[in-house]
Amino acid sequence: MSTLTQLRRPVRQDPAERRRALYHLASPVSVLTVSHAGQLHGTTASTVTLVSREPLLVGVALRAGSSFGRLAAAEGRFVVNVLDAHQGDLARWFADSGRPDGSAQFDGMAWTADSYAHAPRLTGALAHYTCRVHSSHRAGDSEVLLGYVVRASADERPPLFSYSGGLFAGSLHPARTTKETSAS
Repeated sequence: MSTLTQLRRPVRQDPAERRRALYHLASPVSVLTVSHAGQLHGTTASTVTLVSREPLLVGVALRAGSSFGRLAAAEGRFVVNVLDAHQGDLARWFADSGRPDGSAQFDGMAWTADSYAHAPRLTGALAHYTCRVHSSHRAGDSEVLLGYVVRASADERPPLFSYSGGLFAGSLHPARTTKETSAS
């Protein structure tokens, strides 16, 4: 079931201020890859999230009408390559609209073809999720692609994050909570 909420009155806040505040959502950076009819394509995504545990679904936010979205829908499967802390150059490369089309965008980088999706699994990625397209939904100026995770693998290394408009690498440290500090 889905619902749409209608605004009863206009929001009275500067749109730039709202966007600036939303840059404070930290998220891991991934490169999504697809192979359709022999054409390879990759794109950087900073919004990939677990949507459901049963069935196991991930959600990916894409620009509406993106080449990746069209190719993934046509092929029916794709790979999510979650980048590690040292792969900032890959994130920037696949975010650059001036990179070459097709397999040329993967020239000079190490990857293997996924046995199910046939899309590139980037060597050195922190995690790989092989997905079957579950559905796609238009949401404002974006498209939300849902993928059923067919296979997943992960390593234990620091992730690459998108935060406040930049890329950040670092290790994760457990946060101290009030309960932990009062017990000390």
